[in-house]
Amino acid sequence: MKKDYWILFVFIITKFVLQYALISPEYELHRDEYLHLDQANHLAWGYLSVPPVTSWLAWIIKALGNDVFWIKFFPALFGALTIALIWKTVEELNGNLFAKVLASTGILFSALLRLNMLFQPTSLEVFLWLFLYYAVIKYINSEKAQWLYVAAVVFGIGILNKYNIAFSILGLIPAFLLTEHRKIFTKCHLYWATLLVLIIVFPNLLWQYRNNFPVVHHMKELSESQLVHVSRMDFLKAQMLFFIGSIFVIIAGLGSLLWYRPFKKFRLFFWSYIITMLIFLFLKAKDYYAIGLYPVYIAFGAVFLSHLLDKDWGRFLKPVGILIPLLLFIPLYNIASPNKSPEYMASHQDEYRKFGLLRWEDGNEHPLPQDFADMQGWKELARKVDQEYVRLSKTGRTIVICDNYGEAGAINYYTSEGIKAVSFNADYINWFDLSKRFKNVIRVKEKPEHELEETGPYFEHSRIAGTVENPFAREKGMVIFSFENSKIDVRKRIKDEIDEIKGDW
Repeated sequence: MKKDYWILFVFIITKFVLQYALISPEYELHRDEYLHLDQANHLAWGYLSVPPVTSWLAWIIKALGNDVFWIKFFPALFGALTIALIWKTVEELNGNLFAKVLASTGILFSALLRLNMLFQPTSLEVFLWLFLYYAVIKYINSEKAQWLYVAAVVFGIGILNKYNIAFSILGLIPAFLLTEHRKIFTKCHLYWATLLVLIIVFPNLLWQYRNNFPVVHHMKELSESQLVHVSRMDFLKAQMLFFIGSIFVIIAGLGSLLWYRPFKKFRLFFWSYIITMLIFLFLKAKDYYAIGLYPVYIAFGAVFLSHLLDKDWGRFLKPVGILIPLLLFIPLYNIASPNKSPEYMASHQDEYRKFGLLRWEDGNEHPLPQDFADMQGWKELARKVDQEYVRLSKTGRTIVICDNYGEAGAINYYTSEGIKAVSFNADYINWFDLSKRFKNVIRVKEKPEHELEETGPYFEHSRIAGTVENPFAREKGMVIFSFENSKIDVRKRIKDEIDEIKGDW
């Protein structure tokens, strides 16, 4: 092992320690995590919300016991692998030890700490973006065809993880055409590598085809419910915050691609960044969609600055360059992670408001950042549903239907009664088991107006069994309705509802 790899090992250990220390015990899992964990119980080559890789990881977590430790381990692992790969990228660019430390510090003390808290596809996505760019760098340096195939495998796995990685290729293709590397399009290996990508992603494409391309419906739903509130100016502001301590490194990296002679052959990365960002701005993408872009430019910037500061006068600035990410991370640590109680956040809203953290997807401001509100109230919901389920199950088979995937997933994760809650929302619409008749229904509703009046007549008994009372939960006010002894065929009503929803797709 190279001597400087011990320093890399310290970075990796620090990464794992920080990831587990960033979340206060007062916070539960995030709503998205519950959905992804439940996918382990419904393995397939695709889902309405994400491609299949997350479900495979969820299956491993389930095999390990479904403990919170393992749920948090995998995103932390992908964050640690990103640090290891940035180290190797700097090596490939002929960077010295200072460049490796500078780049690794920039990755460690960044918004990736927040991103790597949650079991979502994005942690692996950032690693795969960097891996794809690393393979391109290796190909440019060596012109060995094997790196085209490595890039193909990485991109194929990336597509099976999250379709967002396609934007990296949309940026790279015109960038190749704008530089002397356009000759790559005359190489037969490029087309064999493209075929390899198609082979890797074919099962998911087949699943999409057989299910009428639900990804189109999902993107339309996102556009109508979330992206409509996205501001292009807010998108650009957020880019500054992701790697706030390494902004100077990223700027140096982009600039060096234009005028630093050793990087002339890598100039396509400058055009790739510009093109990819323009695409994101045109589509009014969410700000974090672009986060995978930046690690490779931190690598370029770190190498350039290490050579620039490799003078007598520069040795005094090197410690400053490493300290800046750490010092600027401290305020980010205080506001961008759920390490403060909800009560503290609600009483210090100005600290969060000035960074735009209180604005949710609905375009309005709320007491807590949305991600943190999404980590409250789930245990309370599951406990109250459990209690009513036990009572109803004495009189007949009971189905639990929720308004959204977070509620269904949380109930299924925390339940002690073996409940299999479902929803007409997201992937749960495909997970209804209608093989048996249901006598009772528990309905978890976000907007409970008139529910008793509308649904109650179809059952002998109906009542409100409880509400979510946690004042900081996004689900605050959620009502649990209990309907007992059905007078109708519940299965048929559910099937009709499913057919109607899918018919709108």
